[in-house]
Amino acid sequence: MAAQESLVKTDADLPSQKAALFGCAIMTGVGAIVNTSKVQAGSSVAVFGMGGVGLSAVMGAKLAGAQPIIAVDILDEKLALATKLGATHTVNARKCNPIEAIRDLTRGGAQYSIECSGHEAVGQQAFEATRRGGETVYVGLPHPSKRLALSPVTIGGEERTVRGSYMGSAVPSRDIPRYIELYRAGRLPVDALVSRTITFEE
Repeated sequence: MAAQESLVKTDADLPSQKAALFGCAIMTGVGAIVNTSKVQAGSSVAVFGMGGVGLSAVMGAKLAGAQPIIAVDILDEKLALATKLGATHTVNARKCNPIEAIRDLTRGGAQYSIECSGHEAVGQQAFEATRRGGETVYVGLPHPSKRLALSPVTIGGEERTVRGSYMGSAVPSRDIPRYIELYRAGRLPVDALVSRTITFEE
């Protein structure tokens, strides 16, 4: 059974394979940008982890008018896709220190850092890559036993904010229809998230 609040009706001409993307990756990633952070045009955004959610966050950052949009991952093919979806810069965390790279690209640190990998070490990097007054949004869900080491002095003295974003702080009945309309208008290139399809038998 499914809770009535979790059900959203979509138009019959939207294939179910595409509609499914809006119920998780798009709602979570785009929502972290537009609902949780409320990113303003011209703000610098760094997104850590280029899975479906992170790539959706990149799309959301472009939708919001962020500049620059920095994608961080350890796979060049993921970073190449992020560029197609709106990232203005990419950082391969295996080839350089992502914190230093982001600070260089943003002249001191990102205004918004979005952690989508679910790895606590990456979460630490995401926080350290923000500037004074910056905001780190944790979207990924690491194992409950994992911990972050955040300095209270850094949070208080530099007025940095740490926030959580579960499912993009979404109201599904409001957000999913809105994101579908943005997709239809060509402003959310959701099709790029589908790398391949398989049958049930596979």
